[in-house]
Amino acid sequence: MVGVLGNLEVRVGDVPVPVGHARQRSVLAVLSTEVDRVVGLDLLIDRIWGGRSPGRSRSVVRTYVSNLRRALDSTGITITWQGNGYRLTTDLDAVDLHRFRSLLGSARASDDPRRALELADEALALWRGEPLAELDTPWARTVREQLHLELTAARVDRADWALECGRHGDLLPELTTRAAEQPLDERTAGQVMLALYRTGRQANALEHYQHTRRLLAEELGVDPGPALQRLHQRILTADPTLTPAAPPRRTVRTVAPRQLPAPPALFVGRRDELDRLDSALDASDTPSTVVISALAGAGGIGKTWLALHWAHRNVDRFPDGQLFVDLRGFSPDGEPLDPGAAVRGFLDALGVDPGGLPTDLDAQAALYRSLVADKRMLVVLDNAATVDQVVPLLPGTPTCTVLVTGRTRLASLVDRHGAAHVQLDVLTDAEARQLLTRRLGAARIDAEPEAVDELVELCGRYPLALAITARHASFRPQGPLAEFAAELRDLGLDVLDNDDPAASLPAVLSWSLHGLTTELREAFALLAVAPGPDIDLPAATSLTGLSAVRTRKALHALEDRSLLDRRPHGRHAMHDLVRAYAATLVQDLPEPVRRAALERVVDFYLHTAHTADRHLNPHRAPIRLDPPATGTHPHPLPDYPAALAWLGSHHPHLLAAQHTAATHARHQTVWHLAWSLNTFHQLRGLHHDDLEVWQAAADAAAHLPDSTTHPHILRLLGRAHSELGQQEQAVTHLHHALDLAAHQENPAQQAFTHLALAQVWERRRDDRQALDHAHHALDLFRSCGQPVGEAIALNTMGWTAARMGDHDTARDHCRAALALHRHHDDPGGEAHTLDSLGFIDHHTGRHHDAIAHYQQALTLFRTLDNTTEAADTLSHLGHPHAALGNHEQARAVWTEALELYREQGRDTDADQVRQQLDDLDKAAAGRDVT
Repeated sequence: MVGVLGNLEVRVGDVPVPVGHARQRSVLAVLSTEVDRVVGLDLLIDRIWGGRSPGRSRSVVRTYVSNLRRALDSTGITITWQGNGYRLTTDLDAVDLHRFRSLLGSARASDDPRRALELADEALALWRGEPLAELDTPWARTVREQLHLELTAARVDRADWALECGRHGDLLPELTTRAAEQPLDERTAGQVMLALYRTGRQANALEHYQHTRRLLAEELGVDPGPALQRLHQRILTADPTLTPAAPPRRTVRTVAPRQLPAPPALFVGRRDELDRLDSALDASDTPSTVVISALAGAGGIGKTWLALHWAHRNVDRFPDGQLFVDLRGFSPDGEPLDPGAAVRGFLDALGVDPGGLPTDLDAQAALYRSLVADKRMLVVLDNAATVDQVVPLLPGTPTCTVLVTGRTRLASLVDRHGAAHVQLDVLTDAEARQLLTRRLGAARIDAEPEAVDELVELCGRYPLALAITARHASFRPQGPLAEFAAELRDLGLDVLDNDDPAASLPAVLSWSLHGLTTELREAFALLAVAPGPDIDLPAATSLTGLSAVRTRKALHALEDRSLLDRRPHGRHAMHDLVRAYAATLVQDLPEPVRRAALERVVDFYLHTAHTADRHLNPHRAPIRLDPPATGTHPHPLPDYPAALAWLGSHHPHLLAAQHTAATHARHQTVWHLAWSLNTFHQLRGLHHDDLEVWQAAADAAAHLPDSTTHPHILRLLGRAHSELGQQEQAVTHLHHALDLAAHQENPAQQAFTHLALAQVWERRRDDRQALDHAHHALDLFRSCGQPVGEAIALNTMGWTAARMGDHDTARDHCRAALALHRHHDDPGGEAHTLDSLGFIDHHTGRHHDAIAHYQQALTLFRTLDNTTEAADTLSHLGHPHAALGNHEQARAVWTEALELYREQGRDTDADQVRQQLDDLDKAAAGRDVT
């Protein structure tokens, strides 16, 4: 809270936030008095310096504001430049001045003097000294004068409410002092007279009236007003209405309340959660422990369902009664229930006569604790929003058990009161099916098992969604379940909506947003449209445009509200239905906000992926990216392992980012993402994904202003087709790419396309054409001075010559390639060439040399974490082992290759290795027979 009713300070909870020196604090003070209003720069300067501003006051103010922004970064308070001035944005209640006025407004609007008195006391407690004490300008003096008038009015009003509540004895010293300070104030005089009369001092009350009358005559020449005269007359006649009725004697009936609502029908599952609640109850024998189990989860997840089922299952363990209250923390019908009202409800249930209740909440809570002391009672506090709602309702003895449900984590309940936290998730598949079976009958469920599976999947095993779906199906008992699945599939969240808010999943989820700041609501909506299945802090920081600190706090706040789930490795995700609901809120954001957020997060993925690709393939000709959108913070990747790990973790997000870019016609980004993913796809053998991203790039190519990108895209699209065995399509795209590269006089692009064509013809078992294309590539690489490309072409020629039986030529080409790769520090190319040399050695009977070359290649591939090529080299390595009779070694490497091929979905290669293993086993069996 920002405090201006005294020396300026900022606190988050009880922790002070340093906001700099006095003049800098003065800037915050001025802006805090005008929350959500623009204070012009000239006006701000005048209010701070009062006509004595320094020569560089504008620059000084900008510096102060910059410092304040950094200091307030973690508080949720923002200062922005708008038009010709600064606007401070925060909740009004976060500034003591505005909270003071709000509380008094509520007090004056209340018909209950006790409630008005509570609000007034809370308002007056905000005053800690002289307002704006560090400012001495005409504006500050005027504001102070006005605030003192408001303070005086508040104190006088409070006195009226206190007198109505029968507090005349406590009030009299204060009133006497105030009357001495303001002897001509007739309202204060009347309050003093009434307090004196009610304390049995009628003569003193009449004397005070005469004293006031004389002063008014002497100072102002007037008589007391009608109100004071009437009060004087009533005191003279001892009017019985002046004396408040004596509070009735407090009576308490011996009552064992039974407030639990009916047990939930058709309850299923939740075995683990029920066991945890049982364990918490069984541990209640520990001295001085009140068992508190805080059930948390999103709206519609089944918290109350579980709490009531458990309560009724254990009701015999609470013979002295059960109390239940809906605290309405997340409800459609207004504000959360005031804890005072909840306490009074419990006292009424416990038999306390309402007329005998103390007026103070603390006294009421103390009475409540006294009444339940040493009793074996269950207290269910349902739908709590804050710990402040819960604490006054906690018993004080270890015999009572408290069960709290809420959508927030209620962290301090766990920290300070030892609550056992139980986080609810969606149902298991079996539980979800059981719920549908209980509601629709086994015959209907068993008749359409596939439709039931789809319903469970589309509902995401979310209890309320399943219940709503079951309700729809029960209303149409003859309707096939497949029809309901189709409706849910086609219409999504709309099927789960209803005019009755309690029967509508979107409505129930919307209640979780009550009390969220604008910043949190915006973050919640944007997270729904972020690319990929989940998100981590760096990506979320770019998405929201907030600082990392504020983004982390936003993620934690949404997690505390059960709107976001924490996943391993620092990732956050939404349940599909929660995400679908959040996505409906995105349309409420201004279009520039939505567009900028998606540009930032897509640029985050693009620029980070591009950095990763440069680590994986530093010899690859780079592409030039546009600068990232303002507010984007790409993730730094220091080296090859970090780059490979990041790409592995974020691969689904990168595919989704490309789709997002395509949807929003960011054609350049589409092709750049395809490029940045290409090396990783080759390392991991993700050929289907590679084809998908290059097809998207080809679709975007027509919209790209730079035609030199077209042969790149067509070449890599053709290569992707070739990797999947689609050689006809590959040849078509590659020849088109070759024609474009020749037309553009781009020899490097022609060379790489020839290499791709060599690979296609090798796969089509036409080694002569493959060798011809490799020769063309070699000549072109040499002409444009690309030694690494030259090495790749030499290795391709060597490999192809070996396949054709020309092993001497093959060895010469591969040795020349190996020297170039090593000279230019290209371990990937070196590994490929060593594999080729292993092949040549094996086929020329030099099996020991073959094993050595294969082992070197395998070590390099493993160092690069290139599992695709490692699998091939393992498959090759088994052959020289088998030729030397090293059958166990051959079996070991082929078994490992088989596992890798299966993991990579390379069925043809896996079948071939499986056959090699079978042949090895047959050979071994033949030897055993012999």
